[in-house]
Amino acid sequence: MTEQSIQRVAFITGASRGIGRAIAERLAADGRHVVLASRSEGPLNDLKSAIEQRGGSASVCPVDVGDGAALAGAIESVAKERGRLDILVNNAGITRDNLLLRMSDEEFDEVIRVNLRSAFVACRAAARPMMKGRFGRIVSIASTSGLVGNAGQANYAASKAALIGFTRTIARELGSKGVTANVVAPGFVETDMTKDLPEQVVAHIKGLLAVRDLGKPADIAAAVAYATSDEAGYLTGQVITVDGGMTMC
Repeated sequence: MTEQSIQRVAFITGASRGIGRAIAERLAADGRHVVLASRSEGPLNDLKSAIEQRGGSASVCPVDVGDGAALAGAIESVAKERGRLDILVNNAGITRDNLLLRMSDEEFDEVIRVNLRSAFVACRAAARPMMKGRFGRIVSIASTSGLVGNAGQANYAASKAALIGFTRTIARELGSKGVTANVVAPGFVETDMTKDLPEQVVAHIKGLLAVRDLGKPADIAAAVAYATSDEAGYLTGQVITVDGGMTMC
């Protein structure tokens, strides 16, 4: 079967806003049924309505990705109810920034739990239906902080760097079953996480970028759209860095 003859089912965490919302909108526009996962049910319902008004297909799955049992149960339920699960996008993430000497155990552990452990739980739950269908596309959203580090983000950078190693490992484990796993690593993107940065900081950041501007959520969604497509079957274990040239060397 070709991608055009079936409707792929995509489970997207952190879909209520920012990059996650853009990914959901793009995959829905490309013909996927998107399962919108987040703690915030209201914004998810609004997004579902918006997608359906544009002719797309979506359903809502309120879940806290930090609750491993609930997350795994949600993914398993989707696979059972829809009869398949083709795409998993691990997008949900948080920051609890602080300098190393001021960072508490709780700040470190919470970021690892939400950003890294949730991806492990989600991938483990999704792997079985994907292997059964002999098709799967897993994409985890990391960050350039996981590639080069960032002062005040020891917890966040650690979670994103670990996500890369984790993804490359499961790419090796699942590749022979038709399942690929990749990472998309955004740089500075216009989201809620960056909108409150002082103007002088934004100006400095733009000066570091080859394209001299911040990215848009749609830029990340475009990379995810390719990595989750049928055509991307030979792409696995890779880090697609979408950062305006910030980390090129």
